[in-house]
Amino acid sequence: MKKNIHCCATCINFKASKTGQGMKYECTRLWYETKPTYQFNCWEPKEHVKKWLDKA
Repeated sequence: MKKNIHCCATCINFKASKTGQGMKYECTRLWYETKPTYQFNCWEPKEHVKKWLDKA
């Protein structure tokens, strides 16, 4: 089940910003531009995702 939600958008390091050209997504840990559905091995879930995983 974890693999289904293991994506940048659910990580504590994911940052979304609105710019004049549209949305910008970046990883504040790696300093890479990313997309919400990308996956990296350094994934650390946000607190609400951790709680959801504990219940599953």
